[in-house]
Amino acid sequence: MCAVLVQSVMSDAQGAQSSGDSQPARPAGFVVPDDISSRRVDIYSEGNRMTGYVFVAKKAAPDAKLPTIIMAHGWGGVQSQLRQDASEFAREGYLVLTFDYRGWGESDSRVVLKSPASDVTKTDFTAEVHAIREVVDPLDMAADWQNAIHWVHGEPQVDVNRIGLWGSSMGGSYVVYAGAHDARVKAVHSQVTGGLKGSLWTQWMPQGFEEATKRARGELGYPPPAQVNGGLRGAPITSRFANYNPLDDITDVNTVAFQFVLSEHEQYLNNEEHAIAAYNRYQGPKKLITIPETSHYDIYGKARVRSHELAREWFDLYLKNDGAKK
Repeated sequence: MCAVLVQSVMSDAQGAQSSGDSQPARPAGFVVPDDISSRRVDIYSEGNRMTGYVFVAKKAAPDAKLPTIIMAHGWGGVQSQLRQDASEFAREGYLVLTFDYRGWGESDSRVVLKSPASDVTKTDFTAEVHAIREVVDPLDMAADWQNAIHWVHGEPQVDVNRIGLWGSSMGGSYVVYAGAHDARVKAVHSQVTGGLKGSLWTQWMPQGFEEATKRARGELGYPPPAQVNGGLRGAPITSRFANYNPLDDITDVNTVAFQFVLSEHEQYLNNEEHAIAAYNRYQGPKKLITIPETSHYDIYGKARVRSHELAREWFDLYLKNDGAKK
């Protein structure tokens, strides 16, 4: 399978207008259409319950094995913001699973004991606990992706040989990580990709390791929810970024079809050091698209329709046609 590079495409004039760089534009109050079935499901990630939603076209036969797309957001995003894209993918013939990471949206939190257990031999006991919510831990979130893949593997309507991942922003790095670590993934759409190179967070590391040391010694807890860092909701567990580097992991595989869709005026990270570097390193089927005259949040606004079309075309090629039309 040969690589394809598309340096730029025209952004679509359709779709909602971007609300600027401080907050993403979203399909406000989007209602799932009548021709799409949506149901809430429980996904367990390392013992904690995550909330997911399954979207399927009502016309799909109950015993059909459908190509499947798993979707989740990035830093500070929740799955309710993905209903429009999920519904459109379902109408286009896919089973779609969206989910919230642990501690985000509708999902349960990880919990820690507020005091040491009185009897460590007991596996069932009552205790006072503290919920960890709205923190950004890339290793935990990567595990959530892997458990979402495990969940769909047991869903009757899922064709386990045709699984694709859709991730945006920081979620665009999680899908690279998951694609590099799970052989069941056939295609990945990663848009406005951020956070692929953990070592680029080195400016955090002195403080991050200091906090990690205090946390390991019981001198520091986890940040409270609703923290805002650089305009993004969610407090980073900075030491965990030191061991998270999908930019290296992507070189371990060559059979996953990776597509990167970027904004020309990306304001959070340098495209050359993240998605473009990953594209250049990867030796399997790939495509790189930069949408001109767009910034990060335009992917959810004026460029949403175009980005969705690109994702659908990519998934159609590798989940419905096995790359035959490449």
